[in-house]
Amino acid sequence: MTETLEERIARVTFTPDGLVAAIVQQYDTREVLMLGWMDAEALRRTLTSGRVTFWSRSRQEYWRKGDTSGHAQYVKDVRLDCDGDALLVSVDQVGAACHTGDRTCFDADGLDPVRGDA
Repeated sequence: MTETLEERIARVTFTPDGLVAAIVQQYDTREVLMLGWMDAEALRRTLTSGRVTFWSRSRQEYWRKGDTSGHAQYVKDVRLDCDGDALLVSVDQVGAACHTGDRTCFDADGLDPVRGDA
C-alpha cells in the first residue's frame, strides 16, 4: 500500500516550533549546498511542486529558492533520516545556493579542527 502525502509528512519529527532541518545537496556531485528549515506546509509544497520551499524563521513566511534570485532548486529526491528529525533534499541547483552568491553556504569560515587519526 502506498503512503499518502499526509502519512509521509506525519513520519517527520518536527521541533517544538514545528520545524525540521532540511540539508540541501546537489544530486549528482553530492556537494552540500545549504541548510534550511521547513514546517509541514513547506515540506508539502516541496514534495508536490518540484521546487524547494522553506520557512523563513526571520521573516516568518514561506520562500521558494530562486523566486527572486533566479537561483532555483529543482527537487530530485527527499529523504528522512533514521530518527525522523532531519531531511536530506537532493536538488539540481541552478546558480548559487547561498544568499552571499557563493555556490554553497559552506565555502567559507573553516573552524580549523584538530584532525583525528583514522
